[in-house]
Amino acid sequence: MEESRLPGNVTIRPLTPGDWPAVWAILEPVFRAGETYPHSPEITEGEARKAWIDAPRASFVAVAENGGIVGSYYLKPNQPGLGAHVCNCGYAVAGAEKGRGIATAMCLHSQQEARTLGFRAMQFNLVVASNERAVRLWQHLGFRLVGTLPGAFRHRRLGFVDAFVMYRELV
Repeated sequence: MEESRLPGNVTIRPLTPGDWPAVWAILEPVFRAGETYPHSPEITEGEARKAWIDAPRASFVAVAENGGIVGSYYLKPNQPGLGAHVCNCGYAVAGAEKGRGIATAMCLHSQQEARTLGFRAMQFNLVVASNERAVRLWQHLGFRLVGTLPGAFRHRRLGFVDAFVMYRELV
């Protein structure tokens, strides 16, 4: 997909190799916090790169008007083979940029990109219940809560908390 300019002069474009240091600067504190992603807080940069760039089908960055990378997301099949028509995404926004609509813009962009790539639905497998802001946002963007996984996430501060499976058809 080509660049997309969004409200607030944020552009979303495919991630390039030179973007990785800025993306890692966003991901590292998110992963280290142990509050929203299942990756180990001790994840190495190499492991993070593999998970965010090498394994997914596509990865993107949100770029501010000043050229700074303010967010990133990946898009990949949720399952292989007969489940590959449903995609999965992960999103991260730079700490200072949260609350400015960047996650919304990336989610909307990812839905369009997923349609372009032929995916029929999008599924989030592990939305941490204590991440109320994300749960509300995904619901606002058309995702249904289709299941609760009791105690499925080991939150770094809160201990074992529920996680949700959220789903949205794209066709």
